[in-house]
Amino acid sequence: MSSLNRLILVDGSGFIFRAYHSLPPLTRKDGTPVGAVYGFVNMMTKLLDQMEYSHIAVIFDAGRKTFRNDIYPEYKAHRPPPPDDLIPQFALVREATLALNLPSVELPNYEADDVIATYADQASKAGMEVVIVSSDKDLMQLLGDKVSMFDAMKNREIGPAQVEEKFGVGPEKVIEVQALIGDSTDNVPGVPGIGPKTASELINTYGSLESLLERAGEIKQNKRRENIIAFADQARISLELVTLKHDCEGLPELDSFKQVHLDPVKLMPFLEEQDFTSLMTRMRSRYGNGQPQEHAPEKTEEAKPSQPKATYELVRTKDELKRWVDAAHKAGYVAFDVETDSLEARSTTLAGFSLSIEPGKACYVPVNHVEEVEAVSQGDLFGESKGGETSFKRIDKQLNEKDALTLLGPLLEDPAVMKIGQNIKFDMLVMHARGIRIHPVDDTMLISYCQSAGLNAQNMDELSELHLGIKPIPFKEVVGTGKSQRTFDQVPLEKACDYAAEDADITLRLYHALRPGLRTRQVASVYERLERPLIPVIEQMEYYGVKVDTDELRSLSAVFADEMARLEKEIYKLAGHEFNVGSPKQLGEVLFEEMGIEGGKKSSKTGAYTTGAEILEDLAAAGHELPGKVLEWRQVSKLKSTYTDALVEQVNQETGRVHTSYMMAVTSTGRLSSSDPNLQNIPIRTEQGRRIRHAFIADKGYKLLAADYSQIELRLLAHVAEIDTLKQAFTEGRDIHTTTASQMFGVESEQVDGELRRKAKTINFGIIYGISAHGLATRLGIGRKDAANYIEAYFEQYPGIRKYMERTKELAREQGYVTT
Repeated sequence: MSSLNRLILVDGSGFIFRAYHSLPPLTRKDGTPVGAVYGFVNMMTKLLDQMEYSHIAVIFDAGRKTFRNDIYPEYKAHRPPPPDDLIPQFALVREATLALNLPSVELPNYEADDVIATYADQASKAGMEVVIVSSDKDLMQLLGDKVSMFDAMKNREIGPAQVEEKFGVGPEKVIEVQALIGDSTDNVPGVPGIGPKTASELINTYGSLESLLERAGEIKQNKRRENIIAFADQARISLELVTLKHDCEGLPELDSFKQVHLDPVKLMPFLEEQDFTSLMTRMRSRYGNGQPQEHAPEKTEEAKPSQPKATYELVRTKDELKRWVDAAHKAGYVAFDVETDSLEARSTTLAGFSLSIEPGKACYVPVNHVEEVEAVSQGDLFGESKGGETSFKRIDKQLNEKDALTLLGPLLEDPAVMKIGQNIKFDMLVMHARGIRIHPVDDTMLISYCQSAGLNAQNMDELSELHLGIKPIPFKEVVGTGKSQRTFDQVPLEKACDYAAEDADITLRLYHALRPGLRTRQVASVYERLERPLIPVIEQMEYYGVKVDTDELRSLSAVFADEMARLEKEIYKLAGHEFNVGSPKQLGEVLFEEMGIEGGKKSSKTGAYTTGAEILEDLAAAGHELPGKVLEWRQVSKLKSTYTDALVEQVNQETGRVHTSYMMAVTSTGRLSSSDPNLQNIPIRTEQGRRIRHAFIADKGYKLLAADYSQIELRLLAHVAEIDTLKQAFTEGRDIHTTTASQMFGVESEQVDGELRRKAKTINFGIIYGISAHGLATRLGIGRKDAANYIEAYFEQYPGIRKYMERTKELAREQGYVTT
């Protein structure tokens, strides 16, 4: 048959599981499981070789929950979760589909089968032949004159004859039979006691399920009749569950599935990243190397790759934007960046956005830019010249936001197009606030972070200079500084285009330069299994925020104000007069000049006495009362200004929540850090600090859950340093801090109180992180000599720790690095 009008619909989710179960476990060099990915690519390339078609698409399940769970909550409830080693392969299979130059579709709240049914219906009505590549019995209801199925594993066609052989009825009656027999795999209830043979006999006799249910009293067999009457409603629900949707909305047009040929330039780098050497050899024999310049091995600092000349386009019309969107759909990836008037992602004004699909080429789409207008002052109206105030009006020749996002939204949500960003979490938040959920995503910031955390900053400007040899336009150069600074929506369009389009362009260039390094540096699994999957999770955490009891915070502010006033009175009494307790200069004069306390040192810059926390702690430890009171005052003052007062101001009025930013690429250890506001450093060591945590609350019907590892560092230490006494303590379930306190302070375990345990905990964690005698003395409030004795006694108690530390340092000297 002619291939000029044939649509191939591949059941991608079915392919994944069949590939997984048909091959032995396979991993990349970095340990990432890729057996299902290998099988999927093999199956797809074989399919493309043997089938003729004019249109093709791979259809995936978007998630486990669908509209059917609203109908019947227990639907698919008994299905076990996917195997652990299959989970990280789902995203890689979608990448494989892009690398194979194939369009893919998934639709939230629907199953892949519903999407296939919708496309099969559309195509057959348009006169196309449809081949569904699957062996799934649930798809057999779709078979007809123009729709057939093909089992790629058994290399056989499935048509109406095969369906009748399996179910005893034609495709048009399959769902009636399925509704009666149910499905234990999907937890479709059906009618108890009715098997496939009985179900087909009943449907053939009575014509339909509804007719059978209405005439159930005619059935002669008692048990069968009673069950059908008793479970009639269950059968109707089952029919609804097994009936596929033919009218899914929001899907890409059929024309977007027009045949495209396998592109080795896209495929070969992916195969190399997965260590699929046999597949690479096979593909090279057919297509050549196909290694594009942007996927070449990373250049050294001295030999950066040459960069194409940049040309940027200012997009002002729907047709211009549609051209870019269509090109991105065709390419299968796009670098994306938003420009806003603030960093408050939920409430910011979207000035515009930029796109790039080829290094050196990008566009900027302004949507809310304004220009200055000299306002007429009241004085001018009466002939007095007093100077008008500056105001702004919207620039006419630009797309409005609604029209632009109507065109852009489907691209950002298209699962077949990879969206690439630098810190793309912010762009996702901005779009989330506008009802658009960006996926799938890659992030150049995190790709770099996985390879060079702690070596360099991960901002775009530094990465661009480091890897591309390009110094981007500074943001300050565009918006200005000081009193003349303006927001981005006030920047003239041509100037805004140069800056914004460059952002997208540089992001795409960085993507090509950095992504191969994930494999060569053996950190691909860290990125694929940890960092990238966390992006949408963290984005949602930021978007939905943390609920705060503002009344509780205001009450605490009042309490802290009273406490500060009380402490100030005591400080004034000790000093003999009032002064500004918050002024380091005045405090220094009171302490070292008026009170004559020795040890005062002046700053070479300011000439004033230094009164930092360490100075005051030493003075308090020496028996001086006033420095201790000032330390208390400072602590309460910080709680009030930094937390109770500030948090009230940072509560979003629309949501009643605090929306912190969790930074994913700042720490050298890999953990998150929180800012604006920082929710990770709320003090808990004092009762006052712990009270602030009470202001963070859960919505009605929910609870806040706190989870923490149990002494994880010490467990790791016991393992890596092979410390038998620690291992034994953990094996026996003893509290390690209590054990340490008992041994260090010479008391029985039963006599260790909370204070002694706290000191032991400080010793445990302090020593394994290399604390000095001075640092330990400061934390425990003891003399340095005593602290040094504690450290020495600790190493005597656990000699394996010192041996491990010395061995690690020696390795560092020998090879220049250490690993765990």
